Amino acid sequence: MSSPRPVCLITGAATGIGAACAREFAAHGWDLGLSWLDETNRVALLDVATECEAHGVSPLLLHLDVSQDESCAAFVQGALQKFGRIDALINCAGTTRFIPHTDLEALTPEEFHRTYDVNTVGLYRMTRACAPALKASGRGSVVNISSIGGLIGRGSSMAYAASKGAVNTLTLSLARALGPQVRVNAIAPGFVDGGLPSRVLDATRHAEVLQVQTTSSPLRRVSQPEEVAALACFLTERAPGMTGTVIPLDNGLHLNAG
Repeated sequence: MSSPRPVCLITGAATGIGAACAREFAAHGWDLGLSWLDETNRVALLDVATECEAHGVSPLLLHLDVSQDESCAAFVQGALQKFGRIDALINCAGTTRFIPHTDLEALTPEEFHRTYDVNTVGLYRMTRACAPALKASGRGSVVNISSIGGLIGRGSSMAYAASKGAVNTLTLSLARALGPQVRVNAIAPGFVDGGLPSRVLDATRHAEVLQVQTTSSPLRRVSQPEEVAALACFLTERAPGMTGTVIPLDNGLHLNAG
């Protein structure tokens, strides 16, 4: 029997934007399938699940490695077994390492492949695994968490920026391929306080980057994960005419690209 409530799967749900999306969708009455990658993620996700339960939602917590087809398929099947339906997918899982764009020797082909395998191919794997259920939903929606780096060629590394540029293109391609049953959109945040950089930088370096990003944006601020989550929920629930769209949410950083 299918859940009477709509069901959203969120990858990378233990921290940052993914965790904020879990809280946002729970507050809007969605059933949730949330993923964890390792033991640290699992412990953090338990706290996220507790916050969701305050809204009357009992999320399904499952291991997921987006670099493995079998893991993506198992995540989807676990959700279908519990809920009987999947109405939305939020692709938040991502990885990066901070490598100066000018240091070509430091950015190895292996790092390029690693970054792409998670950020781009992993997103494709999850969307492909969910596609049949999303089409059957009648309201299927995919939101990809990209990055402003994919639009302006900046960011933590050249590989990261390129992988997110590919996510933007993939969003357009998937929107064409999965329509009319499924809408596919992307959000391209700038620096997000509490986002991925906070997990790959030490405290001192993170504070430095935060200061630079704050002062260099026209709005003199950085975003919070909850802002991205609110937009992801809007795209899913209240934007039936939007598909194949990549939305910058960067406090105006793209204005400095010229």
